[in-house]
Amino acid sequence: MSTDYKMQTEVRMDETDVNLRAYLGSLTAGHLAKYNPEWTNNEVKEWDGNFRSDGALMLVCCERDVEIAEFRKVLEELIHSSK
Repeated sequence: MSTDYKMQTEVRMDETDVNLRAYLGSLTAGHLAKYNPEWTNNEVKEWDGNFRSDGALMLVCCERDVEIAEFRKVLEELIHSSK
Protein backbone atom coordinates (compact mmCIF):
# COMPACT_ATOMS: atom_id res chain seq x y z
CA MET A 1 0.00 0.00 0.00
CA SER A 2 1.44 3.36 -0.94
CA THR A 3 2.04 6.12 1.57
CA ASP A 4 -0.16 8.45 -0.50
CA TYR A 5 -3.11 6.09 -0.12
CA LYS A 6 -2.65 5.92 3.66
CA MET A 7 -2.62 9.69 3.88
CA GLN A 8 -5.79 9.99 1.83
CA THR A 9 -7.71 7.54 4.02
CA GLU A 10 -6.37 8.80 7.34
CA VAL A 11 -9.17 9.81 9.68
CA ARG A 12 -8.84 13.27 11.15
CA MET A 13 -9.54 13.24 14.85
CA ASP A 14 -10.76 16.20 16.81
CA GLU A 15 -9.92 16.94 20.43
CA THR A 16 -12.84 14.82 21.62
CA ASP A 17 -11.66 11.78 19.62
CA VAL A 18 -8.19 12.09 21.13
CA ASN A 19 -9.52 12.54 24.68
CA LEU A 20 -11.91 9.60 24.34
CA ARG A 21 -9.10 7.31 23.21
CA ALA A 22 -6.83 8.55 25.98
CA TYR A 23 -9.60 7.94 28.53
CA LEU A 24 -10.25 4.42 27.28
CA GLY A 25 -6.52 3.74 27.13
CA SER A 26 -6.27 4.60 30.83
CA LEU A 27 -8.71 1.85 31.83
CA THR A 28 -7.06 -1.18 33.38
CA ALA A 29 -6.88 -4.48 31.55
CA GLY A 30 -8.91 -6.04 34.36
CA HIS A 31 -11.69 -3.51 33.97
CA LEU A 32 -11.73 -3.89 30.18
CA ALA A 33 -11.89 -7.68 30.55
CA LYS A 34 -15.20 -7.31 32.42
CA TYR A 35 -16.83 -5.51 29.48
CA ASN A 36 -19.59 -7.45 27.74
CA PRO A 37 -20.68 -6.20 24.28
CA GLU A 38 -24.10 -7.75 24.86
CA TRP A 39 -24.86 -5.38 27.73
CA THR A 40 -27.55 -2.74 27.35
CA ASN A 41 -26.44 0.86 27.06
CA ASN A 42 -27.39 1.43 30.70
CA GLU A 43 -25.29 -1.54 31.80
CA VAL A 44 -22.29 -0.15 29.87
CA LYS A 45 -22.77 3.25 31.52
CA GLU A 46 -22.92 1.58 34.93
CA TRP A 47 -19.80 -0.49 34.17
CA ASP A 48 -17.91 2.63 33.12
CA GLY A 49 -19.27 4.86 35.86
CA ASN A 50 -18.30 8.09 34.11
CA PHE A 51 -21.47 9.10 32.28
CA ARG A 52 -23.39 12.24 33.17
CA SER A 53 -27.10 12.26 33.98
CA ASP A 54 -27.81 13.64 30.48
CA GLY A 55 -26.31 10.47 28.96
CA ALA A 56 -22.97 11.80 27.67
CA LEU A 57 -19.55 10.65 28.83
CA MET A 58 -17.90 13.01 31.29
CA LEU A 59 -14.67 14.14 29.61
CA VAL A 60 -12.74 17.35 30.14
CA CYS A 61 -11.60 19.64 27.34
CA CYS A 62 -13.93 18.30 24.69
CA GLU A 63 -15.44 19.99 21.68
CA ARG A 64 -18.55 17.81 21.69
CA ASP A 65 -20.40 15.23 23.76
CA VAL A 66 -19.57 11.55 23.49
CA GLU A 67 -22.76 9.50 23.47
CA ILE A 68 -22.97 5.79 24.25
CA ALA A 69 -22.92 4.61 20.60
CA GLU A 70 -19.60 6.33 19.89
CA PHE A 71 -18.22 5.21 23.25
CA ARG A 72 -19.07 1.57 22.54
CA LYS A 73 -17.68 1.71 18.99
CA VAL A 74 -14.32 3.12 20.06
CA LEU A 75 -14.17 0.86 23.13
CA GLU A 76 -14.76 -2.26 21.06
CA GLU A 77 -12.16 -1.14 18.49
CA LEU A 78 -9.66 -0.73 21.33
CA ILE A 79 -10.45 -4.14 22.78
CA HIS A 80 -10.18 -5.87 19.38
CA SER A 81 -6.92 -4.10 18.48
CA SER A 82 -5.29 -5.14 21.76
CA LYS A 83 -5.91 -8.84 21.16
